[in-house]
Amino acid sequence: MVRYRRNFVPGGTWFFTATLADRRSTALVDHIDALRSAFCAARRASHFAIDAIVVLPDHLHAILTLPANDKDFPGRWRRIKGNFSNALIGAGLDLKRWPNGDLALWQRRFWEHTIRDDGDFARHVDYIHFNPVKHGLARRVSDWPYSSFHRYVREGRLPDDWAGDIGESATDFGEPSPPP
Repeated sequence: MVRYRRNFVPGGTWFFTATLADRRSTALVDHIDALRSAFCAARRASHFAIDAIVVLPDHLHAILTLPANDKDFPGRWRRIKGNFSNALIGAGLDLKRWPNGDLALWQRRFWEHTIRDDGDFARHVDYIHFNPVKHGLARRVSDWPYSSFHRYVREGRLPDDWAGDIGESATDFGEPSPPP
């Protein structure tokens, strides 16, 4: 069996996708406060910066940067996923389990991409912020409440009408076009 290799770069910046096991679930947005608390607890335990993030019903995308001498992003994701799962159990939700007994709320892995340069960073921030529109959850980027887009607007880094309405935008943000 081929062992999956991750790119561990001390002080690196990565784009991540973390997905719930049940793609029909809306647990991430239904329990957004628990998810925020899970991120806060993970950041208290092991510092990291959240450069950009969007939370959708069944998955999230984030760009995280670790401190200069740290490369343990898997540990951060274990904490985030574990804290969120424990919060839901604490709230009385009955979570499914895998056959080995582990909780089955999240897919077992996450996807990561090492950010290479400023252009790569900018493309991934755009992808994150446009994702709710791409998935048909919002007509405008500013309509989706669970996104760092709003922080970018407050900080003057993006205008509130960035990317316009879905009817105005022909941008695919790197996604392959469906076959005709």
